[in-house]
Amino acid sequence: MDTKIYNKTNFHRHTFCVFKEVNLEKVIGLKPNYTSKSGSSYYFTEEGVYRVSNHWGRAANCKWRLQALEDVASSRTRAGYANWNEFHPDNDVQKLYFIEVDFDANSVNYNHIGNNSEVQSMLRTASETTKRIKQIRLILKSDDWAKHLDFDDLEDARKQIILELIVTDKTLQEIKKAPFR
Repeated sequence: MDTKIYNKTNFHRHTFCVFKEVNLEKVIGLKPNYTSKSGSSYYFTEEGVYRVSNHWGRAANCKWRLQALEDVASSRTRAGYANWNEFHPDNDVQKLYFIEVDFDANSVNYNHIGNNSEVQSMLRTASETTKRIKQIRLILKSDDWAKHLDFDDLEDARKQIILELIVTDKTLQEIKKAPFR
């Protein structure tokens, strides 16, 4: 994979990054190096960038996620920090993404191959990943998918289907047709 080096001049062009949330106090009193039209502020350092924003996820042509300090935020405006080497290329055609599920937290997310070279799940394009995540969220959050299926344990069946969705190209219908182990 291409090992492009990112910095303050190119980090905002078609990249993926997981920013780690920091307390807003880290940037209070600092003058932003750049403020976007949507109101996000950027503070550059030698090693990386602080971003203060009220929106995370898709930012222009980038996919920037915020890894929160805690589940509940007291404010919509949050600050995150990322080192330059934590930015990775993003595009619509390469299979750059894999899916991670936390069954204990009942959550699903995607990650970039650049963050983990020993990925056990299947790599997908951004749009393929988005479609799978929607299916997995439906299975995690409801029981409607289980109608007309023959299984002994709902949670075991839920986990088995989700794991198949992560590691194969099989459709949800194909997975549901297969007998449960």
